[in-house]
Amino acid sequence: MTGSGPVLALLCGGAVGFVLGLIGGGGSILATPLLLAVVGLPPHQAIGTGALAVAVNAFANLVSHARAGHVRWRRAGIFALVGALGAALGSTLGKAFDGERLLALFALLMLVVGLLALRDQRAAPAEARVRPLARQIPRLAATGFAVGLLAGFFGIGGGFLIVPGLLFATDLSMIEAVGSSLLSVGTFGLTAAVNYALSGLVAWAVAAEFILGGVGGGLLGLALARHLAARRSALRRVFAAIVLAVGAYLLVRAGREAGWV
Repeated sequence: MTGSGPVLALLCGGAVGFVLGLIGGGGSILATPLLLAVVGLPPHQAIGTGALAVAVNAFANLVSHARAGHVRWRRAGIFALVGALGAALGSTLGKAFDGERLLALFALLMLVVGLLALRDQRAAPAEARVRPLARQIPRLAATGFAVGLLAGFFGIGGGFLIVPGLLFATDLSMIEAVGSSLLSVGTFGLTAAVNYALSGLVAWAVAAEFILGGVGGGLLGLALARHLAARRSALRRVFAAIVLAVGAYLLVRAGREAGWV
């Protein structure tokens, strides 16, 4: 990186943290594109470094949700434990995949996330909240593994997949799913980061700068969110537009690198 590298990493981390604090999720999917396009890391190193930053931020936010009583530990633990196996497999596959093609798939994922972000998230129906834990475990484990596989493959926390997954597989309310999802976000991100680090694909200094910027950005985003609580749907649409734009940029970039366009 150039001499401006640390500043860029701090600013990019701040942007991701700001989005997370402002709308309560989704910002982590911006980590890899920012590390790639702005900080200048190569594809696999951007994925590994982004996974580490996402994991640290998720575990930090988990503490506040746990204090507020929003984490259902047994369900969250099963989902995270089985999902970590999927994340380990997914990150191994991701490392072996051509970097530019992996980014093309990542771009397609971003487009899907952007479209999903335009929809309102709804809690599971009330009648789904009467099943004992033992009856939820098969679906919980299967969903956790599938989500972990995707999160590990792309090196993301996967919160936008984990929350719907928990609502689908368990009796959690929306706020419980959001709080409980952070255990899996951190676990999946850390699993992918360790796998990439073993291959020397984590830029540790950049990760530290990115995380530091994320803490400051998160505090600013949370403060602004308190003043804009009534406009959360509008903010989510803005986020969706950003994700769609970045996804389109990455898809075009990957296409040019591969000679497709």
